[in-house]
Amino acid sequence: MTQPTATPSTPLAWSDALVLDMPVMDEVHEEFVELLAQVVRAPDDMLLPLWSRLIAHTQDHFDREDQWMQATGFSAANCHSTQHKVVLQVLREGEARGHGGDLDVVRQMADELGIWFPQHAQTMDASLALHLRSAGYDPVTGALAQPERLPQKQIHGCGGVTCSDTETV
Repeated sequence: MTQPTATPSTPLAWSDALVLDMPVMDEVHEEFVELLAQVVRAPDDMLLPLWSRLIAHTQDHFDREDQWMQATGFSAANCHSTQHKVVLQVLREGEARGHGGDLDVVRQMADELGIWFPQHAQTMDASLALHLRSAGYDPVTGALAQPERLPQKQIHGCGGVTCSDTETV
């Protein structure tokens, strides 16, 4: 799998390497990548409004994934959800620093977010998408076609076989 890359001040671009074959998740991820690119290219006067928009989108994005995890057997304290909370906290800290006049820190965070996101999507989100598909979970309706394929115990890791104490299907 080709790793999409972002370099400082060069926005991450949507590519086939980020597609997880789960349309709802892919659409949200593509929107995230586009909003992040807008932040990276933003002039100073537009940086904070776009950063705030990215935070709102990311909150909704992460809330949806966290809800899917909860509906399909992930512990509330799993590392995927924990990473969501940490990233949102950092984004909000950047917003506060930006409002304090430190736009450089917001730009640095945007660059780092473009480096972080592909790995997150290709590992944690890919594991989640596989888990959801294996149980026949419809993220739009919440319907579960094969509940018997869900794990017997809650998943405490990210859902992948390398970091979970509960094997996923």
